[in-house]
Amino acid sequence: MSSQHAAASPRTLLNKVPEVTVWFWLIKVLCTTVGETAADFLNVDLGFGLGGTSVVTGLLLAVILALQMRAEAYVPGLYWATVTLVSVFGTLVTDNLTDNLGVPLQLSSVVFGVALAVVFVAWYRSEGTLSIHSIVTRRRESFYWLAIFVTFALGTATGDLMGQALSLGYGVSALIVIAVVVVVAIGWRLGLHPVLAFWIIYVLTRPLGASLGDLLAQPPDQGGLGVGTTVTSIVFLVAIVGTVVYLQLSRADVIDGPSRAGLDGAPASSTTGEESSRHGLLQTTVVVVVMLALAAAGYAARSNALAGSGSDAPSAVAGPAPAGTGAHGAGPNASLGDLSSFRTITQDDLALLQRGDQAGATARVTDLETAWDQAQGRLQARDDAAWTRLDGKIDTVLKALRANNPDPRAETAALNDLLAALG
Repeated sequence: MSSQHAAASPRTLLNKVPEVTVWFWLIKVLCTTVGETAADFLNVDLGFGLGGTSVVTGLLLAVILALQMRAEAYVPGLYWATVTLVSVFGTLVTDNLTDNLGVPLQLSSVVFGVALAVVFVAWYRSEGTLSIHSIVTRRRESFYWLAIFVTFALGTATGDLMGQALSLGYGVSALIVIAVVVVVAIGWRLGLHPVLAFWIIYVLTRPLGASLGDLLAQPPDQGGLGVGTTVTSIVFLVAIVGTVVYLQLSRADVIDGPSRAGLDGAPASSTTGEESSRHGLLQTTVVVVVMLALAAAGYAARSNALAGSGSDAPSAVAGPAPAGTGAHGAGPNASLGDLSSFRTITQDDLALLQRGDQAGATARVTDLETAWDQAQGRLQARDDAAWTRLDGKIDTVLKALRANNPDPRAETAALNDLLAALG
């Protein structure tokens, strides 16, 4: 965990990243929020779909990242444009794994967590430091951007895991993340290694930004404030541009010389580099083990609480349950409890298609997606196998209705198949 500035190649550049100041964290949260809302805006509102949105943002990221890598020094506009696009693309990678490939959020979180650990180990073994204030070679910058990408994918998976699989909602998820960030910041003030503190907070600001974005964008009946993805994305993009312009003119975050002692800066002590490195590795081991243990305990407690929950109330977006519907329905998925709210939305969609209202059916299916995501924690805890079966059928419906060239027969077949599964 050393923060020494040893060069790793013959060619040494000016530092390619900004100083870690309040401006850094402000723009980071703004970028992560845009990453969530912009992905939803392109995917759903503009109808690009996950595949189309992934291709467009992937190409843009490749171009901007190439320009960033070619730059000789830190350029605020170029650097933060790269971070924003990495945020969007990292979000889409996790969404594709979840929605298109059916990978559980629990597995995605573990896989990306392990991937981030592998990146850090490789980076440290190669360069002897994980400090962002030592990004003065192409190789170190390559490690840096790879780590940033994985942190965004990991943050998306863990954020969705809290909000959806554990049904904590946007506000509660944001408060939990803020609490952990505050604890880590206090720990840094009390002696926690600055590089370790930096990367923990960097990972956590991703689910924080995503929760804030969803809280603003989603309608009130879905737990949000109803601002909408379009307005939220525009407001935050304007805020990012305004802040970057200020930084470009003021150079308030440019590292011209040795970094100021602070988060991810050189520890303000007389310890040798070797002693600091051992100290950082020991702290990393202890802190990571404690955080994983607390996360596992919290996950188990929340899952048990959801499994024992007796709430079967239909979602507000679904409308009232159809007359005569039993409390728990029937069929192979009866173990999930009352599914009448999802059946109501599915029937509405089918009726809209039969009237030839493709736009109405496409809009209504978003209610199905939202209601299903909100109920994921409760339903999956009751019967994971049954939830997984229905989740696959709902994904098929979403793909059919959101296709670039919708096929009414495929849409109708998917909806009828879902209705039969709902019992």
